[in-house]
Amino acid sequence: MPCHAALRSAVRPLHRWPWLTLPLAMALALGACQGRPGTAEAGGKPGAAAKAAEAVPVEVARAERRPIAASYAGTAPLEAQAEAQVVAKTSGIALQVLADVGDRVRAGQPLVRIDRDRAALQAAQAEAQLRKLEANYRRATQLAAQQLVSANDLDQLKFDLENARAAYRLATLELSYGTVTAPIAGVVASRSIKPGNLVQINTPIMTIVDTSRLQATLNVPERELEVLRPGQAVQLQVDALPGRSFAGRIERVAPVVDAGSGTFRVVVGVDGEGELQPGMFGRIRIEYDRRADALVIPRSALLDDGGTPAVYVVEGGKARRVELQTGYIDGPWVEVRRGLAPGAQVVVAGKSALRDGSPVQVIGTSAARAQGAP
Repeated sequence: MPCHAALRSAVRPLHRWPWLTLPLAMALALGACQGRPGTAEAGGKPGAAAKAAEAVPVEVARAERRPIAASYAGTAPLEAQAEAQVVAKTSGIALQVLADVGDRVRAGQPLVRIDRDRAALQAAQAEAQLRKLEANYRRATQLAAQQLVSANDLDQLKFDLENARAAYRLATLELSYGTVTAPIAGVVASRSIKPGNLVQINTPIMTIVDTSRLQATLNVPERELEVLRPGQAVQLQVDALPGRSFAGRIERVAPVVDAGSGTFRVVVGVDGEGELQPGMFGRIRIEYDRRADALVIPRSALLDDGGTPAVYVVEGGKARRVELQTGYIDGPWVEVRRGLAPGAQVVVAGKSALRDGSPVQVIGTSAARAQGAP
C-alpha cells in the first residue's frame, strides 16, 4: 500500500475514537507508513497490518503507594462570630460622631456624644435635694438622741433620704447615656446618623462586627456523623483570595439529624487574620483520617458504568477489566484496598473505546487528573 494510503487508513480511527487528537493520529500514521507489515520494505504478513490498525490508543498510569487522607468537603458563607447593634439609651441631638464605617473600635470606646444639658440640670437638682435630706437626717438623728424627735419622724426622714439617693443615681445614669460606647470590639460595618441628627431612644445607630474570628455552618450528610468531632482541623479557602488557605477548627457539632434533609449542623471557626470578611463564600475541607502508605490510582481511571468500581488494566498488549474494592478518595486520587498490585498499569484515557480483551497501544503515561476524560 502506498504511504499516502497508509496515512488515510491510520487517520480513519479519528471517526471511531473522537477523543484522539490530530497530532496523535498523525504520529500513528507515520509509524504505520515507515514500518507497515506487509509492504515490500518490511516483508511482513498483510494480516499484521489489519491487526495493528485495530489496537486502541490509550494513556495509562501506574498504581503507586502514597499518603492519602479521608476528608469531608463542603461550602458555606462566612459569618461574624459576634455582631452588635449599637443603640442609644436616651434621646437627643448627636453632637459628635466619633467613628465611621470601616473603623476598628474596642469595647467601651466612645462612638457618639448626645446633647445632655437637660439631663445635667436634672442631675444637679437631684444632687441638691439629696444633700438637703442628708443634712436634715443628721440633725434629726442628733435630736432623736435627746428625745426631741419622734421615732416616726426619724423613720420618715430616713425613707425620704433613700428615695433621694435613688433619684440622684437615676439622674446620674441618665446623664451617662449621653456618651454611646461600643458594646464589643470589632469593625464598624454601618452608620445611620450624622452630627446634628436627632437620636431616638433604642434606635440602632451603628453596627459592629467582630471579624477577628469567623464562623461557617455546614449541613453535613448523616453518614459523616460518626467521624466529625469538635476540635478537628479545618482548611478553608475563599474565591476572593485564590491560592490562600486558612486554618480553623470544628467548634460545635449538632447531635440531632434533621429528618427532612438527613443532615446535621457542623459549625467551624477560623481566624480572619484581617483578610476574611463576613459574607465571603468558603470552601471547607475537614480531614478526619490519614493513611501514610496507601495504594492509589488516579480517579480518572475508574469506569463510569454505574456498577462495582472497576478499571481497565493493560496486560500483554490487551485491556482487562478488573473490579476493585476502593477506600478513601482524596482529590484526584482513590485508594485501592483490593484488586490491584503496585505498578499495575491502569487506563486513564481511552476507556470508552475499550472492551474486556481489546488490544491496546500505550501512547503515554499520564499523571493523576482531577477530571479524567473517558
